[in-house]
Amino acid sequence: MNHNKKYNNDIIIAIDLIDNKCVRLTKGNFNKKKIYHDDPLDVALFLEDNGITRLHLVDLDGARMGKVMHWKILEKIAKNTKLIIDFGGGIHTEEDINNVFNNGGKMVSIGSIAIKNPILLKEWINNYGSEKILLGVDVLNNKIAINGWTKIYNISILDFIKKKYTDGVKNIFCTDINKDGSLSGPTFSLYEKIKKNFFNIKLIASGGISKIRDVEKLLKLGCSGVIIGKAIYENKILFSEIINLKEKMDLC
Repeated sequence: MNHNKKYNNDIIIAIDLIDNKCVRLTKGNFNKKKIYHDDPLDVALFLEDNGITRLHLVDLDGARMGKVMHWKILEKIAKNTKLIIDFGGGIHTEEDINNVFNNGGKMVSIGSIAIKNPILLKEWINNYGSEKILLGVDVLNNKIAINGWTKIYNISILDFIKKKYTDGVKNIFCTDINKDGSLSGPTFSLYEKIKKNFFNIKLIASGGISKIRDVEKLLKLGCSGVIIGKAIYENKILFSEIINLKEKMDLC
């Protein structure tokens, strides 16, 4: 077993938060929201009981409003589980970052700030270390989307990643918005392209995962992690399949 594994080398389950509930959106559309559970802590405990070790916790209200709304849920999950949590959605200040770590998060997911204040992102990487910062690269038709996917920024994904890599970013998770929540399979070519151009970046794939073979293929493409959302809640991927794959690929 690989005991020196970094936080992001894993199969990761997402909990998305709106109004203190565990939800999933379809293709980033806030009007296409499905509530899966009223208590995110119950979901986190259930995930942990079934062998999950990594949690991608997203404050969707925070992402849309530009201000973190769900600190208490992060704190509750961190206190009551041993899950390794990255937390994001509305992170805009150094105080926010400190709050993530003080409330039990191990990594901070950064999105809009990378566009709006790239110098600040660079400072955070210098201050906290690249392993603590996880950059969210959300893609819609090869362009970058920010603010909970409500605004499109006119720069291609490869140009954007190149700039951030130069600034010291080493960990990214990339979501194809057209695929997210669709259960239609991920855009393998997107992740292949990123890995081909940025071999040293630790890339986590997200969006469209529908079966365990998707996860295996992404890991074999060189992704260091895969985020699963709706597929786990809709029982398209079973926990036993995740455990088997982790053992097969020495991820546990």
